[in-house]
Amino acid sequence: MGSKNSGVKVLVRVRTTANFAKDMIEFSPGNETIKIHTSRDQRKEVVNNQHCDWSFKVDGILHDVPQDVVYNAVAKNVVSSTINGFSSTIMCYGQTGAGKTYTMTGATEKYSFRGIIPRAIQQIFKEVEEQADLALTVYVSYLEIYNETLFDLLSSLPDSPTSDTHMTIVEDSHGMHIRGLSIHLVSTEEDALNYLFEGETNRIIASHTMNKNSSRSHCIFTVYVETRQKEASEVKYLTSKLNLVDLAGSERLGKTRSEGQVMREAMYINKSLSFLEQTIIALADPKREHIPFRQSKLTHALKDSIGGTCNTILVANIYGEATQIEETLSTLRFASRMKCIPAEPVPNVHSDPMKLIQMLQKEIQLLQDELAMHNILANRRQVSYEILTANQIREIKAQVCRYLDGTLDEINITNLRQLRESFAQFKIILQQRELEVETTIRKKYILIDKMDKATSYIPETIGLEVPEETQVGEVSREGFGIGVAPTSAKVKRLKTKKSKDPTGSFIKKERTSISGKDVELPLPVKETLPVVPTKDTAQREQEVVSTDSVQSELAIKLEETRSSTPPQKAAMFDVFKMEKGREINRILIENKSILSEKRKSLKELTERINNTKEEIDVTNRALNVKKQERQDQGEYINEQGDPVIDEDEFNLIMQLKDLKHHYRLDFDTLRDLRVELQYCQRLVDQCRLRLLTALHAWFQQA
Repeated sequence: MGSKNSGVKVLVRVRTTANFAKDMIEFSPGNETIKIHTSRDQRKEVVNNQHCDWSFKVDGILHDVPQDVVYNAVAKNVVSSTINGFSSTIMCYGQTGAGKTYTMTGATEKYSFRGIIPRAIQQIFKEVEEQADLALTVYVSYLEIYNETLFDLLSSLPDSPTSDTHMTIVEDSHGMHIRGLSIHLVSTEEDALNYLFEGETNRIIASHTMNKNSSRSHCIFTVYVETRQKEASEVKYLTSKLNLVDLAGSERLGKTRSEGQVMREAMYINKSLSFLEQTIIALADPKREHIPFRQSKLTHALKDSIGGTCNTILVANIYGEATQIEETLSTLRFASRMKCIPAEPVPNVHSDPMKLIQMLQKEIQLLQDELAMHNILANRRQVSYEILTANQIREIKAQVCRYLDGTLDEINITNLRQLRESFAQFKIILQQRELEVETTIRKKYILIDKMDKATSYIPETIGLEVPEETQVGEVSREGFGIGVAPTSAKVKRLKTKKSKDPTGSFIKKERTSISGKDVELPLPVKETLPVVPTKDTAQREQEVVSTDSVQSELAIKLEETRSSTPPQKAAMFDVFKMEKGREINRILIENKSILSEKRKSLKELTERINNTKEEIDVTNRALNVKKQERQDQGEYINEQGDPVIDEDEFNLIMQLKDLKHHYRLDFDTLRDLRVELQYCQRLVDQCRLRLLTALHAWFQQA
């Protein structure tokens, strides 16, 4: 969804119920119109002008559909546009018990019951991984408006400001923001979900006849995204925010039968929703000059998030039963007014002032250099000071290539820009040549890290030892170089031949000329890995002794195969693992075992965290029931002004606190365990690669 949208998008979601009023609620075939039919009140007189038929146009109707279908229809496009700098707002509105919180947050019973917020978080981080040329930074916050008072649902976290901080709504050049509201940087999907779950546990809910877990406040979960190009020279960047608003449900006290504190909360909820509707009516009227945003905290906080340059989507949740038809009509009237609000979304583009200053300074210096060269070369009248085009850059590259090939004597340069570009092309060609040389060397030779004791090895010295003063160079233990040869020791390779040793095996010998003398140097045929001292060294030595007969049989079979046909790689691989690759194969097996244990631990820890979250939800519900019972029976206040609670409620509070503590500890452990799992996986991949590389080299020698 982008700038093509010309207004607020409205969708209607009908709560699934067995008593759906089919004769009163009718959907059009294209799911773009919803019609309501009611019967006339027969108690009135002969003249009865009561309105009994209504028709409302919407952008979609969601009836008896799962959560993933709802998300694709409501949020998928706007969440994707967030990466491109478009701000968006998704709002759920409706009567109490119509399924607003279930639509926005979901339920914890099944993974498929996830709501819009967790699915949006997942989509955003998938977009972050797919955008290779962009650097995206994501922040989250969770605001609660309870009885016209602002609360930070993430204030219980250690990195949040103190809860005594007074929160106020502030408007500046970047839009609306809440001073005192904690905004948290998140780098992974798990971190964002952790903040969401923490905020959900701190929300205020209550129970009445219409809803056992009724939200008593408006909640706004906001995701802030900052998009920058990975190029350091890019000045412009994009910012956007995604507001996910879960409004408290409108209530009729005659139906909910609320009393005491719950009734007081319902009065605040209905009042704020009335102010919201007044603001919507004012926004939909193009002749209105004043919009009453400051009537309530909710409308003031969402001043820049409803219509205008912001993508806005309303999900109208209705209860499709005949007894709730009046509330359904009220919700649909609100939706129709919301649909009249104009909206023309535009991306939020900003410029980094520091990078802009640096770019302008470089440009000024470059222009000064251009003018200096122009003054020196006064006889050149046609000097271009413009930025080089793509065709000019290709022409300079072609001249540099011809100059290096020897087909061009000199490169034609008329200004400083061409000179800089010529040097840049020289640098690029040099880097390409270095890469080609390195690739050629790697194809011909096997480069081994000598600092790694698990894979490094010392070749066995066989044959003639050359005196120290005539050696070509000394082998370095810390690098790949082998030193500089003396000028008197000129090595000339003549030819290679094979001879038999007294045991009958072949030994390769190479004729080499050193300082004018021809000598034959036997080449090492077999190279061994150093044995790493561990607790199981003696046991492995016994295993090696017990496998000597097997190795000798494999060696005889290999010698017979060499004389006839090339051996199969599978058989050669078994021989290799018993001989030269034995040490690397042992390390690979150990790393695989550790990796398997880590995966098992990760699965067990994940199940424990999920169980703890379910226990938190159950305890929270039980605590709310106890609070409701205490309020119904009448509260007792002690001398300090605090309510007196019984032992059961106190035990529930302590149990909830303990569960949250264990949840945080397990979640931190889960994050560390995932890092360890990734590290173990890399170790396994490296060992497998080393084993295959050594096998390839050994197979080529065989």
